Amino acid sequence: MPYAARVLLLAALCVLGTTPAATAADGWSLAPSGSGRPSFYAEGAPGTVLRDTVSVTNRDTRPVTVRLTGTGVPVAFAETAVRIPARTRADVPFTVTVPAGSAPGDRTGAIVARDADGRRGGVRLLLRTGGPELSALTVERVAVRGDRITYELVNRGTTALVPRLAVRADGMLGRVLDRAPRTLPVELAPGSRLKLDEPWPDRPALDAVDVRLTVTAAGGAHDTARTSARFVPWGAVAGTAAGALLLVAAGASRRRGGREPAEQAPGSPRAEAELTGAVT
Repeated sequence: MPYAARVLLLAALCVLGTTPAATAADGWSLAPSGSGRPSFYAEGAPGTVLRDTVSVTNRDTRPVTVRLTGTGVPVAFAETAVRIPARTRADVPFTVTVPAGSAPGDRTGAIVARDADGRRGGVRLLLRTGGPELSALTVERVAVRGDRITYELVNRGTTALVPRLAVRADGMLGRVLDRAPRTLPVELAPGSRLKLDEPWPDRPALDAVDVRLTVTAAGGAHDTARTSARFVPWGAVAGTAAGALLLVAAGASRRRGGREPAEQAPGSPRAEAELTGAVT
């Protein structure tokens, strides 16, 4: 037939009696084509195009038209709008494409059909992406901001990771922060980046410190990043500087006062130079 969907006329409904299906009321149903599969399963490497067929069975005495869609995974149907005559089954081929660059693991979706009255049926679809599993994790952009240490975690592997974090900081006189590794309440999907921060309420008031963050995860993922920070109590420094400036100004004023000439008392003889015109 010219249709990609092959319409098969049923002689009796009992032929499909054993086929599991997602039923929309009592009129029509949706199921994987073949020998009684409860759901669809597809597996392949990234970039692979996989093929399967979905069956729409009309058990009513009137024809029905349904529209097919895929959710959760990339699905393309041979026909998206399918008209099924009364007491007939339509088999509709479709393809599932494993996304290029996707990490190994499982993705779930569904094949969904909806008729003109809004009735809906669906069948679950599991897509498994093959390939080697790789655990890789980096910690980046570490910085000390106020009383917090900010950083970013990046999953550079192909598996989901639950990271563990250890924090250490060394000051001029020794260690000022030492937190043992602990599991963070996050899960990093492959390729994801997450901004986090670590509280540090008791950081030094005056010190120069080197901060080191170490992250680990299952599968041997490991990375370390460092940053440095200088803590200065600027309020106290400003007050001390202002006081010093006042002392300097007062001292300068006293010195200037000591150099001014004394005022001559009234009636005192005034020394004057006499011009005699003598020539020697």
